[in-house]
Amino acid sequence: MPGRKFINRLVGFYQRRKPLVWFTAGVIAMLLAIYPFNKAVHYTGTNEYCFSCHVHDHAEESWRLSPHVNNQSGVVVNCIDCHLPPKGQGHIWAKIKHGAKDVYGFLFKDSADYNWEAKRTVAAANKFTYESSCVKCHSNLFPVGLSVDGVDSHLHYERNRDEMTCLNCHMHTGHHNPNYVHAQNVGFGQRDETGEAFAYAAKIDTFKNFTEFIPGTSVSFEMVAIPSGTFIMGSPENEPYRRDDEGPQKKVHINRFFMGRIEVTWDEFLAWFNATSSEGRLTTEERAQIDGFSGATPPWGAPDQGWGTGQRPAITMTHYAAVEYCRWLSAVTGKRYRLPTEAEWEYAARGGTQTPYFFDGSPKKYSTRFWWNRIFGPETSNISEYAIYKENSQNRTALPHDIKENPFGLVNMLGNVAEFCLDYYAPDAYAHYEEEVLHNPLAPRRGRERVVRGGSFMDDAAELRVAARSHTRTEDWLRTDPQIPKSVWWYSDARHVGFRVVCEADPNVISE
Repeated sequence: MPGRKFINRLVGFYQRRKPLVWFTAGVIAMLLAIYPFNKAVHYTGTNEYCFSCHVHDHAEESWRLSPHVNNQSGVVVNCIDCHLPPKGQGHIWAKIKHGAKDVYGFLFKDSADYNWEAKRTVAAANKFTYESSCVKCHSNLFPVGLSVDGVDSHLHYERNRDEMTCLNCHMHTGHHNPNYVHAQNVGFGQRDETGEAFAYAAKIDTFKNFTEFIPGTSVSFEMVAIPSGTFIMGSPENEPYRRDDEGPQKKVHINRFFMGRIEVTWDEFLAWFNATSSEGRLTTEERAQIDGFSGATPPWGAPDQGWGTGQRPAITMTHYAAVEYCRWLSAVTGKRYRLPTEAEWEYAARGGTQTPYFFDGSPKKYSTRFWWNRIFGPETSNISEYAIYKENSQNRTALPHDIKENPFGLVNMLGNVAEFCLDYYAPDAYAHYEEEVLHNPLAPRRGRERVVRGGSFMDDAAELRVAARSHTRTEDWLRTDPQIPKSVWWYSDARHVGFRVVCEADPNVISE
């Protein structure tokens, strides 16, 4: 039969060409599989698909307003051009990894619970934005027409590729931020006085709380009288999360002094900045009136991070700038203002207590370093009443309202922003004290970095412990400053540090 002969021929062909048949079938099957796979890869890489899953409100709007869309060339940079590496450099694996995480979040998490502000940082963005993708498009870092500042910045990047990414300077290129300034901010801090200017500083002749007035401005601030006393400085060896530089503990006596009830605000700091700043803002005669005080040059970018000024704590100034502010404040008020010593700071923060915090609770109860808290969440009910820190800050500084005082009447000693101290930092500073009771210690006398005390809005509860010590990191905190030489007035990479002033209680003027 003809049909049987045809089948026999097929069987014979198959037996003679068995490897070829299987190879051909495999190729066809692979092509059939690849086609829908490629279609799926392409579809899930479109902007429309990305926005259908990503639920943060600002993403699409800020992308459309950014230079990646809103530009003269008409070129549109798509989501996957930044948020996935180039093809052939782990593109598919990254797509699977990020996609699985996004799908999980879309199905099982509530977008209202996300802290979107916390994710708009360089550290967070580096986890899902790829340097290789930036370089793929921007292969020429020195195009014709690049400004001198741009050339300096890109040279700095070339020399520090191990420590920097493009996002250090171009964080908001892909998603527009109207508060972001990527240039020298010559207009920062300029404002007209809205209230009646004070003619005189406060006069004090007794040791009690007072309100200071900055002459020539409408700015005032509260100072708290801190009585003299003795305390144990440092932390015991069994304190949770203790570090070696917090000991050995020492008995310290501190003379009375006044301390700012809250951290120095932008209103206070800008009073100095506007009175002394350089870059042609003041005439020769005007500068002569301020008795030759040096003033800060305009900052690079927005020192307030776009969060606002007013009563928020001033940030991003260098330790040197804080010292100069205190010198100027002393001159205009006729008092002796300065930064606190490390011993004064800890004495004031403790407020007569000797526990890890000046309020009840163990660091293990509050810290996410403790494994149980990482799974089930830390206790926040008590600590949040006394400090602005990682768990309640929304990743930014806060106004000093609604935060309870410590026993001495000081607000946010352990949070909001960390605070400069007068001392140079040494990890073994306490070990060099030999006296049985130290009186107003200030050590060491020389060093490279300065002590920083107190936690900040970025910190875990472990860093909020009263005895916890930190220090300036000048090189790291100026890493992305493109200016040559780098600024002595403003840190480009430290948004979590400010300061609080101390006023000495002159025994010849102030009675008990």
